[in-house]
Amino acid sequence: MNYFLILTFLFAVGSMIGWCIEVIYRRFVSQKHWVNPGFLTGPCLPLYGMSLCILYLLAGFEDDIPGKEIWMRKLILFMIMSFAITCLEYCIGELTLAVTKVRLWDYTEQWGNFRGMICPLYSFFWMMLSAVYYFFIHPHILDALIWLAKNLAFSFAIGFFYGIFVIDLIYSAQILIKIRSFAQEHEIIVKLEELREDIYFNIKQHKKPNFLLSLHTERPIQEMLELYHTRHFDREELKERIQKHFNSNRSDNH
Repeated sequence: MNYFLILTFLFAVGSMIGWCIEVIYRRFVSQKHWVNPGFLTGPCLPLYGMSLCILYLLAGFEDDIPGKEIWMRKLILFMIMSFAITCLEYCIGELTLAVTKVRLWDYTEQWGNFRGMICPLYSFFWMMLSAVYYFFIHPHILDALIWLAKNLAFSFAIGFFYGIFVIDLIYSAQILIKIRSFAQEHEIIVKLEELREDIYFNIKQHKKPNFLLSLHTERPIQEMLELYHTRHFDREELKERIQKHFNSNRSDNH
C-alpha cells in the first residue's frame, strides 16, 4: 500500500484524535470548561495529524538505531520522535506568529520554555504519546488500512474529511486575516486562547456559548478585538507607565 494513502489516513485520524485529547485536557485540566481547541472550527488539529505521520515514518527506522539492549533502542526512538515533533511544534508556532501575528499556544509560564513555543514538559508529553503510538497503534496500521481499503465507505469518509477540512481552513483563514489586520494596526501579538476565553465569557453573560464556533459572536470580531486589546494591553501599558514612574522617583530620591 503506497505511502500517500497511509499518510492521508494518518493525518485525518491523528488530527481528530488530537482534537479529542485537547478537548478533554482543556475541560478537566487547564480551562475547566468545554473549549474547541485550535484555530479551525471542526474537530481537527493539523499539528497532531502531521505528528502522527512523523511518528509512522520514524518508527520505520528503529532497526537503524545502534545498541544491543532493546529497551534502550526503543527509548532512543521515543526521544527522537519527541524531538522531531517538538521541532515541528516550534516551526508551526513561529510560522503562524510571523504570518498572522497570532500565538496559537503559549508556554511562557512553563519552565525552560523557548520563546513560549516549546518547553521540556510538553516535549515529555510528546515522548509519552510517541510510546503510546508505538505500542498500541503502529502495529495495527497496515491491517486497518487493508481492511478499510476494501470498503467503499472508507474512500468516501476520507474524501469527506478533506473536503470539510479545506472549507474549514478557508473559513478560519478569513477570521485569522481580520485578527492579523487588527494586530498589525495596534502592533500587538494576539494570543488565540486569551481571545477565545474573552469571547466565551462575554457570550456566557447572555446565553450559552457555541462550542464549535468559539470565535464567532453576534458582535463583530473587530469589536471583540477592541475589548481584548483594552483588557490585556491597555492594562499592561498602564502598569509599565506606573513602573517607570516608580523607578524614576526612586532614582531621584537616591
